[in-house]
Amino acid sequence: MRRWAGLVVGMVLVALISSCAGPNSGTFGEDVVQGLATTSPAPPVTTVPSVPVRQGPAPARAAVQPVRLAIPAIGLTARVVPAGVDGNGEFSVPPSVDEVGWYRFGAGLGEPAGSVVVGGHVDDARSGPGAFYRLGDLVAGDQVSVVGEDGTTRAFRVVAKEQVPKKGLDLTPYFSAEGSARLTLFTCGGQFDGAARSYVDNVIVTAVPSG
Repeated sequence: MRRWAGLVVGMVLVALISSCAGPNSGTFGEDVVQGLATTSPAPPVTTVPSVPVRQGPAPARAAVQPVRLAIPAIGLTARVVPAGVDGNGEFSVPPSVDEVGWYRFGAGLGEPAGSVVVGGHVDDARSGPGAFYRLGDLVAGDQVSVVGEDGTTRAFRVVAKEQVPKKGLDLTPYFSAEGSARLTLFTCGGQFDGAARSYVDNVIVTAVPSG
């Protein structure tokens, strides 16, 4: 993923989120996110952490893989594909800017607890704006729908949006397979670090089941 003006590609999820359309509107709901996650936050770290990975084979469960994401408020409809981690232990975002990735080591649709994590590109010098180009425009109450591989559409409501520094970010509340069922969407934001060719913050949107 590259900055729209031609800067070098980066990744979009958590530590990997690396380019963004620019500063986002005010954040809200940080306390809501902490309340949704029952696991205790890990102590802050001084370097960008890798995403958590479930050790060993994934247990048999009733989770449903998301296959399509729609957010009417920002005119988004995107295909969702499974995503794992790369050789550095970081989230491997889909190569197409028009697709978003579901973190397959975390919760899936239909589970009673945990965070269903989805990350995607914001832009690319050749392809233009990506799926999450306008993620930072979301406000409380905006509706998100996710279609599962079972054909069922599940509705979510935005309850929180945060812009947080990548450095020292505690990923526990966002990636936890525990706590209330929720949908977590990631992209980037803040100032662009030319030396690192990466934005310094992450934009994180949290939505809860509605209806």
